[in-house]
Amino acid sequence: MEILKKNEIKKKGILIEYDAGYISPKDNRHFISEMTKLSKGEPIIEEPLIVYAVMQKYGVENRNERVYPEALLRREAENYLKLIKEKRALGEADHPESSIVAVSRISHNVVDLWWEGNVLMGKLEIIMSPGFVNQGIISCEGDRVANYLRKGLKIGVSSRGVGSLEKEGGKNIVQDDFELICWDIVTSPSTPGSWIYSDEPSREQQMSESNTKKEDSILKDGLNNFLLD
Repeated sequence: MEILKKNEIKKKGILIEYDAGYISPKDNRHFISEMTKLSKGEPIIEEPLIVYAVMQKYGVENRNERVYPEALLRREAENYLKLIKEKRALGEADHPESSIVAVSRISHNVVDLWWEGNVLMGKLEIIMSPGFVNQGIISCEGDRVANYLRKGLKIGVSSRGVGSLEKEGGKNIVQDDFELICWDIVTSPSTPGSWIYSDEPSREQQMSESNTKKEDSILKDGLNNFLLD
């Protein structure tokens, strides 16, 4: 043991332990399984990666305190089906303050929409790169989303569009000039229950509501403002 001389101050330093422990194979089977697949040249994640989500609801006040009328939402969903047929129903990871879907930030493609009551359901394909599928290398936004899902993290979808609001009966009603741009992948969706699921959501999941409100600094009170639902 080292003995300090009188009035001598021992300076703190970094302590590195080389014999503290080891990684247990028992608790890291998933990681080891992926490493085994990589060593064999096998894909670590299957393609296509298909997920499901509650896309939107009409007649329900969302977390941004907005209500979408039935006729308006059905019209925009019908228009969006045309983009789906043309394989142009693309979206980004996170909401940018823009009305344009940037190629560099594309993370998914909506492949189907359908109605269940007042709930608009969606089927999405996460766009992954060959590097991530085969080697786990993240090089695009779709890779990031796929990795979050692989880790079991909870993410959702939220619409992006342009239009205006009017107060009716104390509620912010989205007006007929609204145009849907896309659905983006986000961490805090405004439409109640709009989380991403590996299988089609149950009826209870589709109808779940939220009383949590979220401030939206992007939307102003004037006409033709940017809407992030």
